[in-house]
Amino acid sequence: MPVPRTLSSVVERPVHIGKVVGPIPTGCTDRTGKGLPALGPAVAEPRLWRGVAGRQGRAIERTRRVESSGRNVVEFTRHYTYIIKMSEFRQDLVSGDWVIVAPERIKRPHDFLPKRQKRSVSPKATCPFEDLDKSGNKPILAAVPKWVENPDARKGRGSDRKRLSWRAVVVPNKYPALSHSHICAVVLKEGIYNAARGVGHHELIITRDHVRNLAALPLQQSAEMFGLLQERYRALAKDDCLHYVVSFFNWGATAGASLTHPHMQLLSLPIIPPDVAHSLHGSKKYYKFHQRCAHCDMVKFERKYKNRIVAENSFAIAFAPFASRSPFEVRIFPKRHRPYFERTPAVELKAVTAVLQEVLRRIERHLNDPDLNFFIHTSPLKRQQDYAHYHWHIEILPKISTPAGFEMSTGIEIDVIDPDRAARVLRGGKF
Repeated sequence: MPVPRTLSSVVERPVHIGKVVGPIPTGCTDRTGKGLPALGPAVAEPRLWRGVAGRQGRAIERTRRVESSGRNVVEFTRHYTYIIKMSEFRQDLVSGDWVIVAPERIKRPHDFLPKRQKRSVSPKATCPFEDLDKSGNKPILAAVPKWVENPDARKGRGSDRKRLSWRAVVVPNKYPALSHSHICAVVLKEGIYNAARGVGHHELIITRDHVRNLAALPLQQSAEMFGLLQERYRALAKDDCLHYVVSFFNWGATAGASLTHPHMQLLSLPIIPPDVAHSLHGSKKYYKFHQRCAHCDMVKFERKYKNRIVAENSFAIAFAPFASRSPFEVRIFPKRHRPYFERTPAVELKAVTAVLQEVLRRIERHLNDPDLNFFIHTSPLKRQQDYAHYHWHIEILPKISTPAGFEMSTGIEIDVIDPDRAARVLRGGKF
């Protein structure tokens, strides 16, 4: 296959490497297009070379050839750079799903981003979250500060003022997708099909601030919201009918937000969702083979590789996944192995929240404030000893691109922004 001379619209990635087993691939060329000679015992001046698959590398320092068990081992003393020119299939380490990274489809990257527009805010007077009593968003399931029921609280006298000063509150959704029942869902036959009643919970976690989203709130208030989520997870785990709790945040109309007042949603389910089950199975399979957590290995690798890291602190890390499903996808992990979101210590949860806020601010600043979703993946509520291999995390998906016929017909997502470039942009680098 001939190697194209042009290097326009490519993505450069410095990669630390200790040794490469095997010689430089046959058919590689240097920068001038001339073929490289066979490697001898030493190469005094390593040249820029590029392989027939569209990758390009540069040995920074001297290289040498060592015979080991009949194989050639070429050692690069520092690092090399390879460049994606062609599209590339990538497989997710946990799920095993394949994606296509195709950066060559973007000719002018800046035109790919949505135009920045001022977000409209609904009037407070018509917002159902401003006066919970008036709108009927009751009962109060949890709140910060802790909710105190008092019929005179609306008059705001004495200690009653504290009741009106909540910063975050959990209430049932007035228009739920699932409804609570003391009778567990039972799978019944509908001819050849299975069906069950929509039993579960659908709740809202509402911020007091009518305008500022999670990224703009003080860290303490955001951490309190996640503390409320933990409280609800633990409470719902006591329900024998429930097996999983999912929580998520929709920001913007194209991400599914019907109200502009910032809030998160929580649903408890009598089943384990297919996407989560897929992830649980993949991580268990990895653990059985390697005796290590797959997500811990991902965190370890990304910390060493560095190029896909977006934000990090002592207890949490955010990076663009190697096999990103969509442009600028980011995942956030606690650095310590934590299978259960609801059991995460407060200090670590606050650190995860801080990284989440930092990533959201970077997305707003560098991607023109797109609509987005983020959600939590954690271990199921029941038989938790069976899921000690899992590692809870947050996934953030900005609404940059729209799945089309190929994605719908194959289940293979196409990401037109290389994850290394995505992380560099979110860190404030050039597109």
